[in-house]
Amino acid sequence: MNTQVKSSKTLEAVLTGLPKRRAAERRFRFYGLISIVIGLVFLVVLFASIISKGYSAFTYTYVGLDVAFDSAVIDPEGTKTPSALANADYDVLWKGSVAALFPDVTERLKKRSLNSLISGSAAEYLKEAVIHNPSIIGTTQRIWVPADDNVDMLVKGHFDDKEVEQSERVKEQRDWINKLQASGRVRKQFNTAFFTMGDSREPETAGILGAVKGSALTLLVTIILSLPIGVAAAVYLEEFAPKNGWTDLIEVNINNLAAVPSIVFGLLGLAVFINLFGLPRSSPLVGGLVLTLMTLPVIIIAGRSALKSVPPSVREAALGIGASPMQMVIDHVLPLAMPGMMTGAIIGTARALGESAPLLMIGMVAFIVDVPNSFTDPSTVLPVQIYLWADSPERAFIERTSAAILVLLVFLIMMNGIAVYLRKKYERRW
Repeated sequence: MNTQVKSSKTLEAVLTGLPKRRAAERRFRFYGLISIVIGLVFLVVLFASIISKGYSAFTYTYVGLDVAFDSAVIDPEGTKTPSALANADYDVLWKGSVAALFPDVTERLKKRSLNSLISGSAAEYLKEAVIHNPSIIGTTQRIWVPADDNVDMLVKGHFDDKEVEQSERVKEQRDWINKLQASGRVRKQFNTAFFTMGDSREPETAGILGAVKGSALTLLVTIILSLPIGVAAAVYLEEFAPKNGWTDLIEVNINNLAAVPSIVFGLLGLAVFINLFGLPRSSPLVGGLVLTLMTLPVIIIAGRSALKSVPPSVREAALGIGASPMQMVIDHVLPLAMPGMMTGAIIGTARALGESAPLLMIGMVAFIVDVPNSFTDPSTVLPVQIYLWADSPERAFIERTSAAILVLLVFLIMMNGIAVYLRKKYERRW
């Protein structure tokens, strides 16, 4: 009888507290949903801000000039040798074309302001046209040359009316640009220089090719070193290493290294690879070595997790039919664990692609114009290039910074997408 009474009281207490527990569960779900929504809102705002500032960098403003390729300026001796064509004063030609469009501009300061409508790289476009086709010497051709970066910003609408009215020079340039637009001499086209040029102090000639190639060479060194070493270390620790204090100490250190701030690896690379071994500073070789040290713990941890996911029955079956421990691992366990290991390696490499702090410590923050051609050439990487452009005072570098971020995000999304695809395609559930 007492037992029935106690059970009845217990059931009554449970039923009494049940609505509270259900209400608490609903609140917890609501809080979780709110957190997800807030996170998505911030993510959308971030992407919208980057895209709104960066999409315009993929086009650039060009001005059409009717250039008279005067042989007396380009090749007065008539030799048409490559050295003579390359050393001609092409600035005289495009400045003369601009002056012909605005003959009423005679004051020296206004002429200087008028010439500033055109990028200083216009001479390179004329030289390239002449070298590519010397027969245009002595003729007049319409050549589309890049406008100055401030003019490009003005045409794209990045100057508001208040800023234009406050600056006499910008106001004057706007009037000239309006006249050029009315005559069909201004157009926007795809900004090939952004993808085919290296870094530059001038926004109109600044590109990401050097940074992208530097990132590719650095990641290639990272993958060549970190993938085989990481996989071998994971296999040894999980399949062959004896369980003792030494292996426990190694495992603890690997887990700790995965959480070490990345700049510490940069300091290590500076002390060891550059100061001790004398490797070339700010080179993809040193950058790859530093990123290898940073990604190895991630690859080892992911590799061990993939090996643990293989059922023990696979090992027992392989050993039961006479396979040696090495054959068991290489022929049976490793193929089943490889998709998970590759996923970890891709995620670790994607993390390395977005790192800038360790590479700043080894000198990859230097201003480097030339595109690297080998693992020992001075270079920079895309995250560091973004950092450099973000610190530049010119207005045009704002959109180039955002555009470079978009390119980096595309690479990161592609690498993470490949990791997800490999996991979904080859993952086995036991």
